[in-house]
Formats: sequence, C-alpha cells, structure tokens
Amino acid sequence: MAETAIRMEGLGKRFHIAKVQRKNRPMRALLTEGLAAPFRRIGRALHGGTAPDADETFWAFRDISLEIRRGEVVGIVGRNGAGKTTLLKILSRISRPTEGYADIHGRIGSLLEVGTGFHPELSGRENIYLNGAILGMRRQEITQKLDEIIEFSEIGRFIDTPIKHYSSGMTMRLAFSVAAHLEPEIMIVDEVLAVGDASFQRKCLGKMDEVSSQGRTVLFVSHNMGAVTQLCTRAVWLKDGRLHMDGVTDEVISAYLSEGSESHGSWSNSAAPDSGVETWLAEARLLDRTGQPASSPAFGDPFKIAIGYHINQPMRGMSILIKLVDARGDVVFETTDVDDSPLQLQVREPGAYVSTCDMPAHLLKPGRYHVTLMAYVHGVKIVHVAESALTFDVTARGYRMHAPRIGAVTPVLRWDVRPAGKTSDVPGAGKRRRLRHVG
Repeated sequence: MAETAIRMEGLGKRFHIAKVQRKNRPMRALLTEGLAAPFRRIGRALHGGTAPDADETFWAFRDISLEIRRGEVVGIVGRNGAGKTTLLKILSRISRPTEGYADIHGRIGSLLEVGTGFHPELSGRENIYLNGAILGMRRQEITQKLDEIIEFSEIGRFIDTPIKHYSSGMTMRLAFSVAAHLEPEIMIVDEVLAVGDASFQRKCLGKMDEVSSQGRTVLFVSHNMGAVTQLCTRAVWLKDGRLHMDGVTDEVISAYLSEGSESHGSWSNSAAPDSGVETWLAEARLLDRTGQPASSPAFGDPFKIAIGYHINQPMRGMSILIKLVDARGDVVFETTDVDDSPLQLQVREPGAYVSTCDMPAHLLKPGRYHVTLMAYVHGVKIVHVAESALTFDVTARGYRMHAPRIGAVTPVLRWDVRPAGKTSDVPGAGKRRRLRHVG
C-alpha cells in the first residue's frame, strides 16, 4: 500500500461573523446585544455548547475525511464558497481547524494567494531565501536552486527589487517558482495560476506534472476543469462545505459540470451591484441570429453570447473573457472582447456596457457546453468571475458528417475537389517536374 501523505478526519472550520453583521447598526442595538451576550453564552453552555446563534457563525466546511497517498495528484473542485481555499490554508498550517485534525507527512510548499509568505520590503532574491528557510532548507540547498528558480520565474531583471514594487503577475511567477523548485514533498496550489498569462500557465502545469512524476504529492484547486483533467488522476468535489464526491477525475468532473445543468441560455447576477469592485458582471444571454433569446442552437446556425456588465471606475487594459468548456471539462477555446479591437489599450469609463460575441455556424459539434465569464486585466488580476454562467446544448440539426469526428470543434471547411486530368492540373506539379531536372 502506498504511504499516506495527508490524512484528514472530521475536519471542519467555523468562522464568527457577528462583528461583520454589527457594522452600521444603531448604538442602542449594539449596547443591548453586548449586555445580552453573557446570558447567551450561559444558555449555550447549558445546552452543551452545541447551539450557537445562527447569525454569529459560519461553517466554511465540515466533516471532511480524506486520505491522500504519496505521489497522488488530486484536484479539488467546487463552486465559489465551497471551502476549497480554507481547507488548503488549514493543510498549510496557516489556519487552525475548529474540529477534527489533519496529519501531514512531509514538507509542504504552498501557493495559496499571491504574495503569501513574502515580505514586501525584501527583494525577490531575499524572499527566495526566506521561503526556503520556512520550508526548513539550509542556505546551501537554496543557493544550489537559486539560478533555476530565477530563470523559471522569468523576472531575473527585477530579482533584487523589493517585491512591493512587483505586479501581481510577477509576484505569482516568483511564488510558484519557489514553491516548485525548493522540493517540498507536498505541493499545494490554489487558483492563483489564473493571474499569469497563458504561456506561463502552461509552463506551471508542465512543472507540476514533472513534480508529480518524481513521486511528490500535489493538491491542485482550479476552476479550469481542463487543467484538472489533464493534471490530476483523482478529484475531490466540495459542495456547500461538505465532501460531495471523491473518485476518478473524469467521473467527478463530468458529475460536477452536469449538476443542475439543464440547458439555460440566460444568467443574471442575483446579488446587488457591488460598488466595491472595478467591474461587476451583471447578466449574460444566448441569442439567435436575429437577436432573440435562445437556449439550444443548432449545429448549422450561428448564435451570439451577450454579456452585460457595470464598470465602477476607469479601467485600462480590462477585457471580458468567455471560456467555453465541453461536457468533459475540456476547454474548447477562450475569446475576449479585445482580440480584434483597439479597446485593448484604451480606458473604459464608468457605466453600463454590453459585449457581444458572434459564434459562427458549423463550429461546435452537437453536445453540451458551459460558458464561464470573466472580467480581468491581462497579466495583472481577475476582477470578477461567473463560473458556468450559461449552459447550452448544440443540437444535431444541420450536422451531416459521414462519420463521428474527434476533437473539440467540428468546423465545416471549404474544399476544392476536381478531376486531376493532366498532371499539370495538380497544384505544384510543374514545380516538381523542374526540380527533377535540376543537376
């Protein structure tokens, strides 16, 4: 039997949220609540301390029991707020659990939030040594890896600059490089990879694949189901703070994406507009070629995806991204509203906007698709995400392929077919004859 790397038994984390709810309440209400607090505590003690006021606590997750074997690559998936990041913080010894325990067998390298464990006043080089010391490595060991870490991070020019001057993307590059190269037995990576550009994300995934092939354990949290499918042999699905499913990656991802995924061609953000974020995604709709609502476009018909959003403060370099994912969780493609537009470098002023993407006919083969929406600044930060906001089916009407096709898309391309006739009718034939006579 493979050696156990992580064992969790009845793990749970509870947060007190009463202070947040007291904000902006009248002074009289605060005084009354303060005077009543000792009596509430006595009442809870008399009931065994098991019935705290519902408005004072929140369980991020509860009753999580898992065993992860050494060398496993495990993806952790779930909606926003399912408890994924909180669980990783407990495994990284950043937070303490409220109940249960987790046994960790091996040195952990964590990449949870951009800049976690970095001192802003120290340079990139100094922070490499600081992180290595936290991992329990000797200075000589860190020095041996230093050049490799700097080269992988691609920020060698700024390595002696205090990281408080780094962008989010630069900090993430260095943080991942440190976590991957200082040889922890267990590597924990959260969604922060989304901060980097596409080429660096591929580089990071390749490095994690290399790390896992060396027998080290990887825990990987991501909303990119294609990356989870590619990297992980096992997946864990957290739902509403509970362990909902644990098994083979393909099966878990398929169940996760299919949950409640009846075809729905519209989405609206039920929360009130948040003035605290620069850009707030408000709604999205699937439209047919005439601009009417749609939910199941045919293979032979074009359609549109329209996204409504609010910009609360001037934004430079911002774009709206559509990520299209198939039923297996593989990313079919991504597209942004600045791909073929001068808006890429312009400032978008505050106000309400609609970005509409035209999807051509004869592209997506029949099947189910999920659309994730994202407002982000390229290479800097993600502002707002709406995961699997739209789910739709492409029907087989107009699909006249003579055999099943593999691949993410099935485009109908233009071909020219004619009898060859004379050899000279074949493109390039004359050129080939001339080449035979050379020399």
